[in-house]
Amino acid sequence: MSDTTKPASTRTSVTDQEALDFHAQGRPGKLEITPTKPMATQRDLSLAYSPGVAVPVKAIAENPATAYDYTTRGNMVAVISNGTAILGLGNLGALASKPVMEGKSVLFKRFADVDSIDLEVDTEDADEFINCVRYLGPSFGGINLEDIKAPECFIIESRLRELMDIPVFHDDQHGTAIIAAAGLINAIELTGRDFKTTKLVCNGAGAAAIACMDLIKAMGFNPENITLCDTKGVIYQGRTEGMNQWKSAHAVKTENRTLAEAMKGADVVFGLSQKGAFTEEMIRSMAPKPIIFAMANPDPEITPPDAKAVRPDAIVATGRSDYPNQVNNVLGFPFIFRGALDVHATAINEEMKIAAANAIAELAREQVHEDVAAAYGGETQQFGRDYIIPAPFDPRLMEVVPMAVARAAMESGVAGRPIEDFEAYRDQLKARLNPTTSVLTRVYEQVRANPKRVIFAEADNEVVLRAAIQYRDFGYGEPVLVGRTQVILDKMAELGVPNPESYHIENSMVSEHVGPMVEMLYERLKRRGFLQRDVQRMVNTDRNIFASGLLKLGVGDALITGMTRPFAQTMKEVRRVLDPATGKLAFGIHMLVGKNHTVFMADTTINERPNAEQLAVIAKETAAVARRLGHEPRVAFLSYSTFGNPSGKWLEQTREAIRILDEEKPDFEYEGEMAPDAALNPKIMALYPFSRLSAPANVLIMPGLQSANISAKLLKEIGGTTSIGPMLLGAEKPVQIVPMTALAPDVLTLAVLAAAGIAG
Repeated sequence: MSDTTKPASTRTSVTDQEALDFHAQGRPGKLEITPTKPMATQRDLSLAYSPGVAVPVKAIAENPATAYDYTTRGNMVAVISNGTAILGLGNLGALASKPVMEGKSVLFKRFADVDSIDLEVDTEDADEFINCVRYLGPSFGGINLEDIKAPECFIIESRLRELMDIPVFHDDQHGTAIIAAAGLINAIELTGRDFKTTKLVCNGAGAAAIACMDLIKAMGFNPENITLCDTKGVIYQGRTEGMNQWKSAHAVKTENRTLAEAMKGADVVFGLSQKGAFTEEMIRSMAPKPIIFAMANPDPEITPPDAKAVRPDAIVATGRSDYPNQVNNVLGFPFIFRGALDVHATAINEEMKIAAANAIAELAREQVHEDVAAAYGGETQQFGRDYIIPAPFDPRLMEVVPMAVARAAMESGVAGRPIEDFEAYRDQLKARLNPTTSVLTRVYEQVRANPKRVIFAEADNEVVLRAAIQYRDFGYGEPVLVGRTQVILDKMAELGVPNPESYHIENSMVSEHVGPMVEMLYERLKRRGFLQRDVQRMVNTDRNIFASGLLKLGVGDALITGMTRPFAQTMKEVRRVLDPATGKLAFGIHMLVGKNHTVFMADTTINERPNAEQLAVIAKETAAVARRLGHEPRVAFLSYSTFGNPSGKWLEQTREAIRILDEEKPDFEYEGEMAPDAALNPKIMALYPFSRLSAPANVLIMPGLQSANISAKLLKEIGGTTSIGPMLLGAEKPVQIVPMTALAPDVLTLAVLAAAGIAG
């Protein structure tokens, strides 16, 4: 099993210090509480607290159901643990579990816009834990139990479900079961089997394994066709050693006593045990077209290559992200709780779990539409042996799983507030998340699948070096490090980087590429006032000249620079070596990412006063970037004037750009000239019913560099958005110039975007 809070070898490689720095930088931890109502004036405070708060207090006392209308309860889940089974690390205590529980809370918000808070209960006594949690019910719309060891986890969940009137869900059990069941549905269909006659062996009898067996039986599996095994072998009727009531419930009449015996002729094997538990001989002994779910984490019971070496006809799933068919809990728990919360469910029952499994399975069988394919970086996903489970970042999960869960809650009688209009509900779900987040994640996956060489021009800068190391460790490709060799190696040693000599380092004083580079650049600059010795000196001493030359010579696929010099100076040096792409206009985009929206602003970096033709090109190219990142572009040409009011002498360029687009008839909405409020504020937009924008603009074309650059930097410093960029477009080769204030994650993001061809 897996979720994105669980470790998996080779998924990424980070040092201990990097992990500690990540959690310690800025405000420690991964969560904060942000008000959703204004708190600026005395009247705001009077409404938020005394005396105004007394009104909803009385309303809730009279009708408890209104707590969902006046408080956060309807969108709040508690993630609760006692730390007795943390990841694969064992019993390390409640406090040590806090980073994991914070991480789980972040995943709820990231994937399903569910607010969540972590609670660590410092007791190993099941009764004490139950008595603590049971009285927290009024605060939350649901309880997610996490990292509690068996068998106490069974007792705790069962008792809390009886005592509380909100969903209680142990994700380590049911999350794995739901995703595994979804994959099993599709594997059975692909191999021409059915649930009632398929024979399944499960190795492992812990919480997740027991939940898997319970769920597939509820879905129609014949109990007589299921054999459960633990470390002592087959769990058969009459066995007494190492037994408990949960294992006994799955004991069967059989002569088999070992895992190897049980697997002979089996159609399906589930592994929820340990690395290497399945031998090649065991896999070879299975029925034709075997289905193998090796879900031990971080290392599976058998790897897919090893399984397919002896059984090429097998369908294989693991908990690993670096193999097809990942059984990842994040496909389930955020969206299951989303649906449960939205109908004010009193429980997450078997019907809701089965509905979630079926919805996830069906999603893998659906044809991938163009907008979803864009979210996968253009990669085609097709139902088959290597695609029986959707990828965790499929944006469609946010629609299909909550809707299925909500319907099942209503049909099974546990919904407190049924949904009347499911189409409107679908729209609400889509509006909850910003598609940019999902698409960027898929861009990272695309680059990992097609690694590129990125030149880091300032690799002796620690921020840049950290980004370059992460670029390689995360599997995006090979960084080319430009700088002083020993300085880079010494910094790598300080950072604890293993095998620093394995990195590709280019030193401009000794590089084999200096000769060809000087020859190439002298030919380019000799009629622009440069002597050959001038070119030689630039190549040897200017990192941007040298790095750009490496890119020009094909030593790398993209270039990242900008940390040590202002943008304009860096751009001037890069342009000495590289031209704009043929027929292209070089310009810059800032992408401003908010909670539920993304805005693309251009040109923020290069063209001081673009003419009408340039404005039209900037609009078209920026719209294309927005579309590649999952947004249907709505372009606004911004001005101090809205449709001529007030009048002024600088409006004609914008109007001419609009006329150019009118003639070209591009496949996106555009409008102008207009002030920012007329482009972004629905109330102001309503004053102009003739506007061609169907919703607030998400592509803002600025009239000049001054307003664009000031706006981008101002919003980055004081706005409530994340700024990505500037992203440079139109160069002959992908080049990105990062701000001097960038952190390693900012540098890494632009490197990945350049490598993917999104920017550059």
